[in-house]
Amino acid sequence: MSCTVHIPSPLRSYTAGAHRVPADGATLEEVLASLEGRFTGIRFRIVDEQSHIRPHIRFYVNAREAQELCAPVGAGDAVHVICALTGG
Repeated sequence: MSCTVHIPSPLRSYTAGAHRVPADGATLEEVLASLEGRFTGIRFRIVDEQSHIRPHIRFYVNAREAQELCAPVGAGDAVHVICALTGG
């Protein structure tokens, strides 16, 4: 299934500046695999080594927050990746 992923500014260096990119997948995990196949390194900025969503990242599928990588994604859905600013 094809969806549109909205990429936040801090991750656009991976997508050559694109703020929206198409991706395939029926779950967030599959969508991230699709993105990684085209934009090497982007998944590691979003998900840690144990396949947990990093604490400063939030996902929304359409207007619904998705807290697990197994969250469903349908054809035509909009997936928003939200990055909190962190640092010290």
